[in-house]
Amino acid sequence: MPSSKKVQEVEELKEKLSRSTIAIATGFSGTSGSTMTELRRHLRSQGIEYRVVKNTLMERAAEAAGRPEVKEVLEGPTGLVFGYGDPIQHLKVLAEYIRSNRLPVAVRAAVLGGRVYRDQQLTALMTIPSREVLAGQLVGQLAGPLVRLVTALNSPVRGLAFVLQQRVVQMGGT
Repeated sequence: MPSSKKVQEVEELKEKLSRSTIAIATGFSGTSGSTMTELRRHLRSQGIEYRVVKNTLMERAAEAAGRPEVKEVLEGPTGLVFGYGDPIQHLKVLAEYIRSNRLPVAVRAAVLGGRVYRDQQLTALMTIPSREVLAGQLVGQLAGPLVRLVTALNSPVRGLAFVLQQRVVQMGGT
């Protein structure tokens, strides 16, 4: 018979999984408690949660939340990062903090959109430009042809205005 504390924890994990846009599995062996506290504090300031969970409880929560793919990333001691907004941005925040502080935390896998990303796919996700950068690049790509079109359409009018201005100058006007 499961204890009420475990039932409550499964419910809490289920709720977090249901709301999250990304779940990132990390290995944290060899990381001190104070380092983990700093990591949690930094992630919390970015709207991201970090939880160390028992795999069996997380498996039950994943089933209850309808996200069975999360069970695939549970291997040994697992810390899970729950992100609730832009999933790529959350992955980048975690990876950047780990890299810049040289933490012994390994990003093992990410669950995003019902798929599990590992190895090269995970690395590719971490190196994708942010949504804002991609939107800027798209706008730049779309604006280029439009600028050339406007320039081409204005060219005859500009030429006519120049010819008329030169004629006014020849006639002694200003």
